[in-house]
Amino acid sequence: MKIGYRTLKTAVGAALAIAIDQLIGLHNFASAGIIVILCVQVTKKRSLEAARARFTACVVAIGFAALFFTVFGYHPWTIGLLLLLFIPVTVRLKVNEGIATSSVIILHLYAAKELTWALIVNELLLVIVGIGVALLVNMYMPSAEKQLKEYRRIVEDLFRIILKEVVRYLRTNELDWDGKELPLTADMLEQAKKLAIRHADNQLWRNEDEYVRYFRMRERQLEIIERMLPLVTSLTYTVEQRIMVADFIDELSDAIHPGNTADRFLRRLAAMREEFKEMPLPKTREQFEERAALFHLVRELEQYLIIKSQFHPGNEAEKRRRLLPFG
Repeated sequence: MKIGYRTLKTAVGAALAIAIDQLIGLHNFASAGIIVILCVQVTKKRSLEAARARFTACVVAIGFAALFFTVFGYHPWTIGLLLLLFIPVTVRLKVNEGIATSSVIILHLYAAKELTWALIVNELLLVIVGIGVALLVNMYMPSAEKQLKEYRRIVEDLFRIILKEVVRYLRTNELDWDGKELPLTADMLEQAKKLAIRHADNQLWRNEDEYVRYFRMRERQLEIIERMLPLVTSLTYTVEQRIMVADFIDELSDAIHPGNTADRFLRRLAAMREEFKEMPLPKTREQFEERAALFHLVRELEQYLIIKSQFHPGNEAEKRRRLLPFG
């Protein structure tokens, strides 16, 4: 049986919160354990959000309890009426995550059959200790950096394989690839993106979402590749431009990495396209259709590279337009 970090932190935190409340002599001290269990989340940011929601909801709950129990008395139907109005208020305040915790506080006040400042302070301290301990134990999160880098390596290798298969078809017309790398890449990207989002949510003092942006960028590029494949397989005749495009994609596939190589390839693509314009016009319908499909393929390659260029700061749209004089 495997015990995860979150389980371990929850167990330690619950025991610690109960011990603290018991040590300082609070009533209903066991409730601090429940608060810890509810507040320990999968990421630091989610824990902070849960803590804020629960503390706010508990303060509102004490106010509602003071009003309803003073006006209507300590009766079961008072609890029902209180919750009938309290729950929509928490939803409106966007702290409905704290309904369970605040309901425990309300029931504590109901069971006491009286409302005193000492009791209110007791309940607030229960909440503060429970939330504080939960945040404390949740400050440690195992780093996902190594796993994210491995995902990035796998995705880049899969991209490279796919583009190499495109090159092989352009050069040889051989179509025996089963395409299994396409769904595998999509699955890897989905898993990597989820992990990257969790990693970003664990960075409290800095906005570290580079991996999130990276994998989203690769998702968009994969969509471009999926659009390119029908264009590639529609090509049947070997013309000079087709070999030029194959050589370009071959070199592009060897340069897949996190760094910024897009601007260099965009300039090369612009030059190649200008070179196309200087070549003799197609003489047959088949050659014309081949050139049209190649032209469309080049446009998709342009979009593929622009997506990568946008990933790196300092590559504004104006800069890209300057690099692409061919409209």
